[in-house]
Amino acid sequence: MKIKSEGLIWLFSALAVVVFRVLFMTLRTEFHLSDETTNPYQVPENHTFTYCVWHDSLLIPVFLGRQPATIAIVGQHRDGDYVSTILKAQGIECVRGSSSKGGIQAIRQILEKGQDHHFVVTPDGPRGPRREMKSGVIFLSGKASKPIVPTAFTCRSYWSFGTGWTDLIVPKPFSTIHVVAGQPMTLPSAMKRADLDEHTAAVQTEMDRINDLAVRLASGEQCENELAQIQGQIS
Repeated sequence: MKIKSEGLIWLFSALAVVVFRVLFMTLRTEFHLSDETTNPYQVPENHTFTYCVWHDSLLIPVFLGRQPATIAIVGQHRDGDYVSTILKAQGIECVRGSSSKGGIQAIRQILEKGQDHHFVVTPDGPRGPRREMKSGVIFLSGKASKPIVPTAFTCRSYWSFGTGWTDLIVPKPFSTIHVVAGQPMTLPSAMKRADLDEHTAAVQTEMDRINDLAVRLASGEQCENELAQIQGQIS
């Protein structure tokens, strides 16, 4: 049954925020960042970025810590009402829209509001396929002159809940979260269709590589060679 009451949506979202805040207080975090400036949990000084996060791992970056200058695009579907309420409770500003509804307006709003903010985008939403890059994030990042930072958030012990076309990863208490952020990828502000497809494929490849590294780190592998390519490791 779909809940249409804004009051009930707010209540369920508020309860979820409390539960997840308590859960995340039990977790440890290990950061593996290409550069200190790519940490979204710090106030940006000279650079802001577009962070790509796969839809199934979105819960982790939202509750891992306060993001002082982040704005997100959230779909206009009913589930987006819950997501936007939760994000706002965590201090993340939202604009509403997706590739299927309100996308052009959302892009205009985020470009106007987010000049001094990081963007966070789930490039495989709103309907999947799971972990398949859409070109919209490439277009947005180029227009905003915000390099894309491929990111991965994972842990070894978690629950997985189906939400339709994908699953949602929920860490189990006392787990260790591994955060991996790759090198920022700068994109041109104007692209032909062939260029857009080429850059989309390049970001897809890097997202896959970063996610594979995060999964291996969470499983206990040392991954020295791969971590040597991630400059300025923070732990």
